Amino acid sequence: MTTASDLRSGKTHRDENFPVASWIIHPRHRALILAFYNFVRTADDIADHATLPAEEKLRYLDLMEAELLGNGETQKEAVNLRRAFAERAMPPRHARDVLVAFRLDVTKLRYETWDDVIDYCRYSAMPVGRFMLDVHGESTSTWAASDALCAGLQINNHLQDCAKDYKNLNRIYLPRDALAASGATVEMLSEAKSPPQLLKCLQALALRTEALLDESKSLAAEVKDFRLGLEISVIQAFADKIVNMLKVRDPLSERVHLSPVELLLQSLGGMAGETARRATGRRSVSKTAAGA
Repeated sequence: MTTASDLRSGKTHRDENFPVASWIIHPRHRALILAFYNFVRTADDIADHATLPAEEKLRYLDLMEAELLGNGETQKEAVNLRRAFAERAMPPRHARDVLVAFRLDVTKLRYETWDDVIDYCRYSAMPVGRFMLDVHGESTSTWAASDALCAGLQINNHLQDCAKDYKNLNRIYLPRDALAASGATVEMLSEAKSPPQLLKCLQALALRTEALLDESKSLAAEVKDFRLGLEISVIQAFADKIVNMLKVRDPLSERVHLSPVELLLQSLGGMAGETARRATGRRSVSKTAAGA
């Protein structure tokens, strides 16, 4: 029998736009975080599989959820996460929420408005941040800023991969109304370089994403765990750097991903900034709050 593991793309936590269970996080949390990541990555790879029929994708996603809830022992990623949750007496709510997004990836190929994309992020991205906060015992009052950061990361990824998503999966996260407002069409995503109308649309969406990321600037200061605060600062630095690239570059023809050197520099800058902030007792503020 083919298992969900057999459908993995080969992508690991080291290939993401953000650190996953990095050395910054306390070792006691890493096994659970990696179990969560492997569950989510496997489900994501199922939804994005190039040749698996839609009904089979949905069947595998349902099977993973069933085994996450204790009904079966055949899907190792689900079983491992179930056991990891049990050791910490944590409910599977965030993992189940993410499965909602992957089912949408199978059944929903177009989005009408920005708000529709944010609704998708409520399942695809926000549960991941909430899971991390719960692992560290943080207050739910941190969820609003975390939701903004996670949605920003997700939309950055949508913009980075817009051509690949269209060509490989016929899936478009760019809102129809944003395309129409710029005079762009979905067919432009198949071109080697963005026509002016599409580039205008992509860069306008990058500006909206930048505003979203600005709403998350307080998150590192809101969390109590120092290591988690450092990790968040690094992730924020990555997200800010990527959105700045997307504001001025064409993802169809130019590099909009961070190089290893850029990843290192952003990591060091994020950690240094957060360490200094905590040492001096300063609070992070958004550009809006600072009057920018």
